[in-house]
Amino acid sequence: MYSVSQIKKKFKKNKVDGYELINLDGFIMSSKKGFKINNQVIKNIKVVDKDIAHVLVHNKVFHNYEKLIAILTELLVSDDDSGSDLREALNQIERFRLEIKNKYRNFLKQKELEKMSKELVALKKEAEKRLIEMNMQINELANGKSR
Repeated sequence: MYSVSQIKKKFKKNKVDGYELINLDGFIMSSKKGFKINNQVIKNIKVVDKDIAHVLVHNKVFHNYEKLIAILTELLVSDDDSGSDLREALNQIERFRLEIKNKYRNFLKQKELEKMSKELVALKKEAEKRLIEMNMQINELANGKSR
């Protein structure tokens, strides 16, 4: 394994034992193609520096967040009588929230987490409200037909 560090705008590579790096906390960058160092293909890179990891995580999370917001607004606007779109929206919100909590919370700033949380809570409340309204309409139709 290699340790790559930046010292005064110059990068320095050192060959180190893998067990030293496994125990370090950091953000793991993975690549399908891999990176080449000394004719070796490296598929995973662990970024230990919090400042560098913050930039990488911020870009990744907010790219996924923007895609999620676009999907959620489309699901909330759609006219689905069964409520499956609303359930799917709620599932995606919860999945994204858990991913942030488990993987990226240590690398993001509190303000960023709060901003995402506020917007997701508002969308979640709207989806739950519409799902409850839809269930009430279905119950009213079922009760009205049985008379």
